[in-house]
Amino acid sequence: MKPVASHFFVSFLLQFTVFTLHFSAGGSSYLIYGEALTKSILFFEGQRSGFLPNDQRMNWRSNSGLGDGWTVNADLTGGYYDAGDNVKFGFPMAFTTTMLAWSVIEFGELMPAVELRNVLVAIRWSTDYLLKMVAQPDRIFVQVGDPIIDHNCWERAEDMDTDRTVYTVDAPNPASDVAGETAAALAASSIAFRSSDPAYSHTLLTTATRVFEYADTYRGAYSDNTNIRSGVCPFYCDFDGYQDELLWGAAWLRRASEGANYLDYIQSNGKTLGADENINEFGWDNKHAGLNVLVSKEVLEGNLYALESYKASAESFICTLIPDSSSPHIQYTPGGLIFRPGGTNLQHSTTITFLLLVYAKYLDHSSPSVVNCGNISVGPAYLRAMGKRQVDYILGENPNGMSYMVGYSNRYPQRIHHRGSSLPSIWDHPQPIRCKEGTFYFNSSDPNPNVLVGAIVGGPGEDDEYDDDRVDFKKSEPTTYTNAPFVGVLAFFAANPNPS
Repeated sequence: MKPVASHFFVSFLLQFTVFTLHFSAGGSSYLIYGEALTKSILFFEGQRSGFLPNDQRMNWRSNSGLGDGWTVNADLTGGYYDAGDNVKFGFPMAFTTTMLAWSVIEFGELMPAVELRNVLVAIRWSTDYLLKMVAQPDRIFVQVGDPIIDHNCWERAEDMDTDRTVYTVDAPNPASDVAGETAAALAASSIAFRSSDPAYSHTLLTTATRVFEYADTYRGAYSDNTNIRSGVCPFYCDFDGYQDELLWGAAWLRRASEGANYLDYIQSNGKTLGADENINEFGWDNKHAGLNVLVSKEVLEGNLYALESYKASAESFICTLIPDSSSPHIQYTPGGLIFRPGGTNLQHSTTITFLLLVYAKYLDHSSPSVVNCGNISVGPAYLRAMGKRQVDYILGENPNGMSYMVGYSNRYPQRIHHRGSSLPSIWDHPQPIRCKEGTFYFNSSDPNPNVLVGAIVGGPGEDDEYDDDRVDFKKSEPTTYTNAPFVGVLAFFAANPNPS
């Protein structure tokens, strides 16, 4: 039976967008950011794997991956598909979870109660799965689904007939990157759930402690294990080394537990694990800029000057974002968007914008509350203004006049690189659409029949150009780790549409 109520919900959201645009012309920025916040969280329901609940609002989705893990006698149902495919990659899923939890930690108090509830539900959909990943001692299930086979098909998750291969790392083989990020995700989430579900919070923190021990004891990159390398590379191979995830995991355990042992770890291992290297990157593979911003809180608010090197690296990173500074700085498109080569560019804009807002928040509680960038000094208001420019660009104030969030505004990408969105839903086409039968829909120039509300696509190129082309996955494919930090960003601007 088709869930009619959910259908009405999604239709309402799309109609509300048009209303908001007319209303916002009168100056109500709150409605713009508030609506975007709602939709950015809703997106995660479209990425769900497993048995969907009765209150599922993304109505064109249904149950999928219900047999995940059976080949290894484990229940690995649940979790999220990372992007437009049907694979569950543990490394980026854990990072997505960390960023959702960090969004709640820093900006949850600014969220309307209903959206705080919704984002906690989104986090728990992932943490429940992460707990399954690490449920067995000295074993980590790092991935479900063969990406080579999966990417050779264009089919709905509900119809999957491809191998659901489980990729496993057993001690003493290394997985410091995935284990470190998973520990970070569970520790950060334990803070997010501390007030609403103390028992669950305790489970998350104790599990994070155990998983970090695995990461630190068996050091190395998970993608160096020959038995899984062909399945995880080149998709989510560890390109930048595992050392940053060790420091990142320890930093989140320090934040969650306030344990002196984790403080000692990040203090004594900072140099040897390269805390001051590659400091201008932040994403699913490189945690350096986020690590330095996170640890800086202890210096700026707690006067823990033993960690001053992390603050120095954080501010060096901030200075690269200031176009007028004498520091070498990051590339911007002519329209003002942060740009890094490699595709899925908006992941950089959303993560960096998140860090700008978090660092501005930390600066508010310090004295002096400025960042010195050689020939220029900037304060919290400047950083927030920079962040607002990125948000406004993504939501439509750009040379194309297009929102890069699907379902937001009356002009947004219609042909995103996403299997479920581009294929008829099982409610409209109950018969299975097998592996190659979906090619017709992939090659079609028609708009996607199912609106993946809230999805942020890869975004325009360095020239601000965007072709609404399903085939161009670097520009048209959404990812969970692009949306996750944007949840916190939108929560801030929904509450502070004209920040100072």
